[in-house]
Amino acid sequence: MNTDLFTTTTRSTDTTNEAGGEAYAFSPKHLIAQYITTGTFSENFYSNPGEQLTGLLETLGKVDDDFVAKAAVYARTRAHMKDTPAVLCAHLATKDTDLLKKVFPRVIDNGKMLRNFAQVVRSGVTGRKSFGSAPKNLMRNFLISRTPEQLIRDSVGNRPSLGDVINMVRPKATDPAQNATFAYLIGKEFDMEHLPMRVRDYVRWRNDEAVSFEGVAWAPFELLTSKELGADEWAYIIRNAGWHMTRMNLNTALRHNVFSEHPDLIEVVADRLSNREIIKKARVFPYQIFSAYMNASDELPQPVRQGLESAISCAMENLPEVSGNVAILPDVSGSMGCPVTGYRAGATTAIRCVDVAALIASAFKYRAGNRCTVVPFDTSVHTVDFQSESVFENAKLLASYGGGGTDCSLALQHLNKADHMGDLVIYVSDNESWVRPEGEERGYWYNSSGTSVMQEWNTYKARNPSAKLVCIDIQPYGSTQAHDREDILNVGGFSDAVFDTITSFVTSGKTATDSVETFVEEIESINL
Repeated sequence: MNTDLFTTTTRSTDTTNEAGGEAYAFSPKHLIAQYITTGTFSENFYSNPGEQLTGLLETLGKVDDDFVAKAAVYARTRAHMKDTPAVLCAHLATKDTDLLKKVFPRVIDNGKMLRNFAQVVRSGVTGRKSFGSAPKNLMRNFLISRTPEQLIRDSVGNRPSLGDVINMVRPKATDPAQNATFAYLIGKEFDMEHLPMRVRDYVRWRNDEAVSFEGVAWAPFELLTSKELGADEWAYIIRNAGWHMTRMNLNTALRHNVFSEHPDLIEVVADRLSNREIIKKARVFPYQIFSAYMNASDELPQPVRQGLESAISCAMENLPEVSGNVAILPDVSGSMGCPVTGYRAGATTAIRCVDVAALIASAFKYRAGNRCTVVPFDTSVHTVDFQSESVFENAKLLASYGGGGTDCSLALQHLNKADHMGDLVIYVSDNESWVRPEGEERGYWYNSSGTSVMQEWNTYKARNPSAKLVCIDIQPYGSTQAHDREDILNVGGFSDAVFDTITSFVTSGKTATDSVETFVEEIESINL
């Protein structure tokens, strides 16, 4: 008898998902992990921002505050999220200020995060509208730790503005330069001579005084574009921009004739986009590279487009090395057409969930070659024929399939019918499977045999006893089609942190009878 197979157990289903299908509910800690790595409090296919916030806040009350603190650090430093870590810090502000003091500097690491934290607390959603002495002191310490130039950089954005936050907590400046900067940001009189030269030039430029653009181009472009900028100004910005600013403004540079009037910038931009060290330092997500590529105008210089093509190789370095065969199962159903960060007025990303799924599948195919089988699915399995070596082109091809309902089990069923032999199977989905395979009855909320995915996975394991299953969930929903088990990992998110977790799971060297580190355990390993 295959003891490895029969020591793993299949649980009965215990909930229904947002689409009405049988599913396994996440534990409170795992649900928080899912929220903090995928939640953006935006409109999604199956949920709205209010439902997501309510669900997160209710779940926070079911776990210890120590886990909440670690989750806040994970969300910010590894998943690189902005909204959910601010909510978790606001929760700690009402529950445990000692823990908040430990994590505040690691989570609230720039002006945007400070404003997010202030907005969440003042909204009252976490239980109080006043900051309290400890949170207020933490905010003051952040402000007085910033140089005048950093404060100007932090001042991008409103509701609240940085000036509003300064008025709320009233920090005591450490020197005349900082005092003058605080006064400028809150609209009070200040001594211009106390400002550092670069900040002074910026203020004068904003006041339409005769100041060279080179003297103010250090400021964030979001502040500079309050005025009409021409090709020379945009060329200067692009020449000195970071990776993210560059990829976000390729079409802007094209519209302002930057590449035609400053042709030397073509090589500069191409080299920057494909620079491995810059990409790592800028914490670039794979989907951000894909987003830049998809949005890039066909009229961009070819070396610039090739720079984006080269950049994906860096993102793929985080993919786990798999010695045997691997199968990637991207969900291409209708709900996967939702923007990966949800619908947000004026800020909806062009990248859909299906694009992320297709990108991950295409990247694994690029990395593993013939050892990788890709099985797109919705309510049927689609046959894909890769004609290109380009990760981007293959991802666009995959994303063009499907659009129907969701039956996650079909992809595994396809592998079983083909007697597929493999070491790793990866789903990339929103886990909202609801269509039952032909011949199976519907209507059982609790199924003692488990979901159809679990049934098919057990069949697959009979042939491949050492195989592991990874379910990447890229939406903030509360259930899965395959429950955590020694051979099954559920992980949420779409940043490089997902691949770090997968790598740990796949390369652990543990067998099906050993304890394999879970998504939750990775968060719990955070050192406070």
